[in-house]
Amino acid sequence: MRARFTLAEIQQQALAIVDRDGLAGLSMRSLAGALRTGPMTLYNYVNGREALEELVVDAVAARVDTPEPTDDWAADTRAAATALWRAVRAHPAAVPLLLTRRTSSPAGLAPAEVLAAALTRSGLDGADLLAAFRAVMAFVMGLAQAELAGPLAPEGAAAAEAHRIGALTEGTLPALSRLASVSADYADEEFDRGLALVLSGIQQAAERAHA
Repeated sequence: MRARFTLAEIQQQALAIVDRDGLAGLSMRSLAGALRTGPMTLYNYVNGREALEELVVDAVAARVDTPEPTDDWAADTRAAATALWRAVRAHPAAVPLLLTRRTSSPAGLAPAEVLAAALTRSGLDGADLLAAFRAVMAFVMGLAQAELAGPLAPEGAAAAEAHRIGALTEGTLPALSRLASVSADYADEEFDRGLALVLSGIQQAAERAHA
């Protein structure tokens, strides 16, 4: 008997529900309604809530526009990290799942493979390569958690939050107050600037390894 739905169809419908209604809106019943079937039918494809959430993680991973490799490992690393960031940023309500749920398929790991392959071409290996990979992933997902976890506010919210922190710390916590002021001016550039600093450190480590 031919399957009524593909796993990709179920993934995309689940992600659409999370995008529209948040994580609280995702359930076997709401997904069944979106697919115009009964909840029990879905158990032929998905074994409960945890597996359903893993499908959402895979759906976000499937939307990462992974770049083709070039002969410039640093540019490739930047492109891979940026592609992941853009996909995550497009689905803010899914961020808590991306931080806490493991992928349920090899395809869901494809963006991480592209990033790891780019860093491998730097010449780093072993523990240094692992540290470089984790540093880039931690930067991307850590910034996502800081900026996007929870309800996504309208455009410009990052600057508004920076002003709020600045007012809260003014006169009492000078270092944070200065950072808040800078953050208000450069909120839209934070990802690019931060990633450049991370990659600069990795490049120096690669050069030392080749010396």
